[in-house]
Amino acid sequence: MLKPPAYDKIQKPLLHPPTYVTYKDKRFLIIDTPSISNMSRYLKEFERWNVTDVVRCCKAAYSQNLLTEKGIQVHDWFFSDGEFPPQMVIDHWLRLIDSRFNKMTAQDVEEEKTDDSNDDEPKKPCIAAHCVAGLGRAPILIAIALIEEGMDPLESVEFIRKRRQGAINNKQLKYIENYKKRKKQEGQVNCCIS
Repeated sequence: MLKPPAYDKIQKPLLHPPTYVTYKDKRFLIIDTPSISNMSRYLKEFERWNVTDVVRCCKAAYSQNLLTEKGIQVHDWFFSDGEFPPQMVIDHWLRLIDSRFNKMTAQDVEEEKTDDSNDDEPKKPCIAAHCVAGLGRAPILIAIALIEEGMDPLESVEFIRKRRQGAINNKQLKYIENYKKRKKQEGQVNCCIS
């Protein structure tokens, strides 16, 4: 397991440390909004967790060029604070997850097997998501991802809240409680008997 980063005497730790969430080979990082003044610390965290994509659910407080220069893709999927994501955002989110985690090529698997690094975890991709405080919009996207992977809706909220206290408000909780998984399980056949 990765250890928390060591900060030098000049660099203060982030006010709200990133929250790492992993489930069934899916890796996510919930963060609050980076700013120009603390972006260097976030970039270190992104490198540490091998972040390939950052999803901004709130208005930008920094230039996406700071991330794209490091090879990190930025997705601007804004939706209102305290709300649940619109269908378009959910569709984009699930496509991103599918493209990052479910479409590993044979070469990716082979490279992972032959990686001689001494890290505790292999360098699998990780998707970071942020809203202003990292308590509502970003966690609800992660909850949706967990449900799509087979986790019970209420368990997904509990799973996230154990790692990030105060995440997901009551309105968002009701939405998650009623969220219906869209992904089919392998080997599952859709049929109707009348």
